[in-house]
Amino acid sequence: MAKSGDEQVGLTRELSLELARVTERAAVAAARLRGRGDEKAADQAAVDAMRSELNRLAIRGTVVIGEGERDEAPMLYIGEKVGNGKGPEVDIALDPLEGTTLCAKNLPNSLAVISIAEKGALLFAPDVYMEKIAVGPGYPVGLIDIDASPEDNIHAVAKAKGVPVTEIAACILDRPRHASLIEAVRKTGAAIRLIGDGDVAGVIDTTAPEETGIDIYIGSGGAPEGVLAASALRCVGGQMQGRLILDTEEKIARAAKMGVSDPKKIYSHMEMAHGEVIFAATGVTDGNMLGGVRFMKNYLQTETIVMRSSSKTVREIKARHQDMDKF
Repeated sequence: MAKSGDEQVGLTRELSLELARVTERAAVAAARLRGRGDEKAADQAAVDAMRSELNRLAIRGTVVIGEGERDEAPMLYIGEKVGNGKGPEVDIALDPLEGTTLCAKNLPNSLAVISIAEKGALLFAPDVYMEKIAVGPGYPVGLIDIDASPEDNIHAVAKAKGVPVTEIAACILDRPRHASLIEAVRKTGAAIRLIGDGDVAGVIDTTAPEETGIDIYIGSGGAPEGVLAASALRCVGGQMQGRLILDTEEKIARAAKMGVSDPKKIYSHMEMAHGEVIFAATGVTDGNMLGGVRFMKNYLQTETIVMRSSSKTVREIKARHQDMDKF
């Protein structure tokens, strides 16, 4: 990135730590409504908090994955400008409350999530479904194939890991559309962890199978969430493939307006999030990798993970916030 005026060069290490503050604020705001059964209120609280904190950052940011189109989302809509107008020009993918239903019901794996990348580095994905398959780091390139059968992918992971298929666990969204997928995976002898929502967390879980027990993510979920998950994998060296499900003329036309020229294209995680990327997520509810917000008598406690592609650094931040009024 060229330097001009008070513009900074690249995405700094300091910015990666400031992103933790952004997701912390959103997570705490949502957690105050955790278990109350009001998805919209929890989501709006997270949106408001994340937007407020983003506008403190020294960036010139454009939301490319957000809460929806401008006429559908009053804040953090696609195309919205955020930041204080100084620093690097960046694209932003975000989900202030990933797993709104999980938060409303106080179920595991609800997160506040954000990814920042160099301008033009994130796939401008329409709000449609995406076929996805992902594994974490440490495997040979090309191990997984979105067009291969579930059986072949499961066996490939087991062979590469050097374990029997019975020691492999797959994460799949619990949806009727996945009935045949679930049956195929179970026939291999592999275990399945079904999740109700939150497929960003599901993909991220593959980055640390020794902690989460998840080796591979398979199935279809939201395309915007796919870009966020790909951002995380870019930072730790995992693998992911995604293909937009454009099964109507309206979806094909909408995707074309966003620059998708090939509706059947298979995107790698490198294509969904290339260049320099910073990813951050804070737990709203307890999850496999991150604990949820804790409301203590005299302080708040949050758990956040921050990943940076340029250094392959993963920071796990367990923070105690004694100035509760700032949240």
